[in-house]
Amino acid sequence: MKTLIVIPAFNEADNLMELLPELIKTVDCDVIVVNDSSTDKTTEVVKGFGLKCLTLPLQLGAWGATQTGIRYALKNHYDHVITMDADGQHLPNEVQALMNLYQQSNANVVIGTFPSRLSQLKKLAWRFFKLLTHIKIEDLTSGFRLYDKQAIQVLSCRQASLLDYQDVGVLLLLLSSGLTIQEVPVKMLNRNDGKSRVFSSWMVVLKYMVQTTTLCIANMGKRPIK
Repeated sequence: MKTLIVIPAFNEADNLMELLPELIKTVDCDVIVVNDSSTDKTTEVVKGFGLKCLTLPLQLGAWGATQTGIRYALKNHYDHVITMDADGQHLPNEVQALMNLYQQSNANVVIGTFPSRLSQLKKLAWRFFKLLTHIKIEDLTSGFRLYDKQAIQVLSCRQASLLDYQDVGVLLLLLSSGLTIQEVPVKMLNRNDGKSRVFSSWMVVLKYMVQTTTLCIANMGKRPIK
């Protein structure tokens, strides 16, 4: 069973210097970093550790970079993809927790969750989205996930390319495709630089809320894809 760890990265050279050696030491699977058109030394850092780095000619955002890695996994016949952030939040020694639950369950997707990392404002937003979508998942935004081969195929499709974030839209697409999702509690750290890329300003937050609300409303009443 082939597993690929996909790490989207935009100007994360310093954080990758800390993450990658620990990841190499801890996990026994392939690792690929998708460089989202960074202007720092992300590519040099990744290659310095002997890992493969895909560099995008245009910045696609975290989800676009993640989907690039997922499509790479599909093309190269991987059985599973584990997505991790490059910013130091996701711990290499927690990868096994995702794999353990996958092996013990029939889930197509396993999400590593750590809800206590969320601010009260974010928790309020997630309650709102859960009411709209009826998604029964505690941590909607965790990018620490394991996808099986069916999920890889779904998330490689053109429809998934229209999404901007790896959260509600991806979950709705997976669920509407008839796939099952489970969660496992994991430990996470705060970003090393303390900044959220998704919630970097009030304008970005407003855009995110409008886009995600529209997406939720558009998916109301949809039946699972057969």
